[in-house]
Amino acid sequence: MGPWPRAAERAFASAVSSPSLSRLTGWLADRHLPSAILGPLIRAYARVYGVDLGEAAEPVDAFRTFNAFFTRALRAGARPIDRRAGAVTSPSDSRVISIGRVPDDGRLEQVKGRTYDLDTLLGSPAGAEPYRGGRHATLYLSPGMYHRVHAPVDGRIVGWRYMPGRLFPVNPPSVRSVPGLFTRNERVAIFLEIDGQAPVVLVLVGAANVGRITLRFTTLVTNTGAAGGWDSPPEPLPVRRGEELGVFNLGSTVVLLLADPTLEPAVEPGALVQMGEALWRRG
Repeated sequence: MGPWPRAAERAFASAVSSPSLSRLTGWLADRHLPSAILGPLIRAYARVYGVDLGEAAEPVDAFRTFNAFFTRALRAGARPIDRRAGAVTSPSDSRVISIGRVPDDGRLEQVKGRTYDLDTLLGSPAGAEPYRGGRHATLYLSPGMYHRVHAPVDGRIVGWRYMPGRLFPVNPPSVRSVPGLFTRNERVAIFLEIDGQAPVVLVLVGAANVGRITLRFTTLVTNTGAAGGWDSPPEPLPVRRGEELGVFNLGSTVVLLLADPTLEPAVEPGALVQMGEALWRRG
């Protein structure tokens, strides 16, 4: 791609990256609409984006807002969890943009030929140090996917860090045209520890039209003036593989980091995965 199309992509991404614009979109998505209007709107959206409405825990007519549909729960058993020993499962339905080893210099691949800094992504050089030489995956949630995020391992939540920022789109054109996009967008990093094993962190990256990232284990809503910085529970919070951690209100990306260098990938870049499928297994 030449410089002019790339510049146009970058200009468009910048134009829609204002948090105020995403707050407006979020406000509209939270408006109560008559079922005679909302039902056809949801069904049309499902046709365009390939949403399987039969997986939802509630019928279309039960939703009162578009955001309630977008953040829908799934019926029991819709996402089987790989419980085999040594498996690290996908925290979300997603396309695997990248999966591999974290370079020793902490420069993660955003797109071929363009990298970003692990320290900046996590908001702390000390917090990033354990993951150098470990494993990473970038997981993109497209608009038609299930948008709840779940624990990839059995462990304990020891803390989380909210980092304010812009809300660039995270679609492929923006990812290839905006330098350091994942370190510039609003995001929340959730830190997990595992008994006798190396730690794990999930970074929930906000995007254009994502007015909120809600964590299920605390009241933390981005984009509405919540205080930034590190927080932690009074005691580590136990979580099981597949347990819900949070939800994106509209679409986005998860960057998953693991300090364990022995993990072997179970999928290839470009694969479509569902929450609960194995991304890695311990060799």
